[in-house]
Amino acid sequence: MITIDITVIIQIINILILVVVMNAVLYKPVRTVLAKRKEKLDELGNAIETFKKNAELRKEEINRKLTEARSKAKEEIDKAKGAAQTSTAESLAKVRQDATANKTAQLGEIQKQFTDAQQQLSGEIDGFASDMAAKILGRSI
Repeated sequence: MITIDITVIIQIINILILVVVMNAVLYKPVRTVLAKRKEKLDELGNAIETFKKNAELRKEEINRKLTEARSKAKEEIDKAKGAAQTSTAESLAKVRQDATANKTAQLGEIQKQFTDAQQQLSGEIDGFASDMAAKILGRSI
């Protein structure tokens, strides 16, 4: 049977001393290390969140700038196409105008030559008619 005597009290004191010594030597340093580790993990988690937010912001900024660049490029291409079409239309109109002027000049020249030839031949018709009549009749007229 268990008897309560001085050894039980000594054992209780012994256990209390052991708890105090173990707390000072083992538990407090382990708790301190765990607390520091938890702090460090919290800091790293916050840093990761900050980096993720910065990455998202930069990604959005890049997408926005890319969209702006695309729209500016499209505008420039449209301007260049418009300028090219205008230039082409102007060049084509000038070429047509030059061709029309050249055609008109050539038609005028041909008309002048035709008129000159007609006048020259109408002046010589009497001579041709006399020559032909002389040849047909066999005598001069």
